[in-house]
Amino acid sequence: MSEKPGASATGRFDIAEVAASFPETATTLLVDRYLTNREAASARVFRVYKPTPPHYHATCDEYLYVFSGRGTFWMKDPATIAEFSPGQLLFFEKGTVHALPDILEGPVVFLSVDTPRRDPKDIIFVNPEDGTPESFIQQSY
Repeated sequence: MSEKPGASATGRFDIAEVAASFPETATTLLVDRYLTNREAASARVFRVYKPTPPHYHATCDEYLYVFSGRGTFWMKDPATIAEFSPGQLLFFEKGTVHALPDILEGPVVFLSVDTPRRDPKDIIFVNPEDGTPESFIQQSY
């Protein structure tokens, strides 16, 4: 069962089913699907297709549960780079610069909880030449 943005307050979601529905390739860095999209928080599943340059979100904290894949991730400073793998939870507060420079094993799929909800346009690249909200993510409902 997938919940459309603004749908009911309850639901049961099959993360594997959502992950399997993503395309094999994408023109954007990510493709996501919202499970819930409430003012207080949103939950999404997204697949990462390409290394993600340093960026931050101005309006929300983000919790990323690694559902599948392996890669490298850093927060605040590139010196904090470390590998991630399924079962780990990455957390960072709003305004924290972060990046995913390497995809080591795909598909890389995260379950994300944003508090409060993250506007899809809330993506600020450290280097503006790295992208725009439109080149960053494609929403798939």
